[in-house]
Amino acid sequence: MIFMEENIAENEKVMNARKEMDKLVADSLKRYKLKPNALFVKLSDVTKHIAKKPVDWARTNSVWPMQFGLACCAMELMDFGSSRIDAERNGYLLFRATPRQCDAMIVAGWVTKSVIPELKRLYEQMLEPRYVIAYGECATSGGPWWESYNIIKGIDQVLPVDVYVAGCPPRPESLFQALIKLQKKIGGVVAKD
Repeated sequence: MIFMEENIAENEKVMNARKEMDKLVADSLKRYKLKPNALFVKLSDVTKHIAKKPVDWARTNSVWPMQFGLACCAMELMDFGSSRIDAERNGYLLFRATPRQCDAMIVAGWVTKSVIPELKRLYEQMLEPRYVIAYGECATSGGPWWESYNIIKGIDQVLPVDVYVAGCPPRPESLFQALIKLQKKIGGVVAKD
């Protein structure tokens, strides 16, 4: 019996000594941590660096718009996709019905306070990075109804707007100019606001 108690006590001393030694070794290794250099770089960092330019080029040249037409500006927005303008031939893809396929939201028309929760929900469901174009006077400043109790005075009070398009209603050709400006902004040519 005495032999077993001595054996157990001896094992506890060894375990405590091992824990202390492991702690001392870990503390001493913290001081000598090597900084990564050119020879010891993570493969993921190299891949990100190599893929940065092609990914930026792809984002710049493939804007997937989502329409959010609410008023008369939406008619001009629909004309943008018609055969007269033929936006798809010029590199702008068709409007998508689901926000999960889009990265640019085009808000056309006045925005009422009751529509804001739906607008925010759609914006949050869009892919990152996401952009907003305010199309027309109502979307930029509230338009003729800016004094109304239920019309917000510009979509920039709710969402961060990247490009503003003036006009009441603006021409479809001005949406081309807005998309080109957005592409330059994505590519880093135009300074971000």
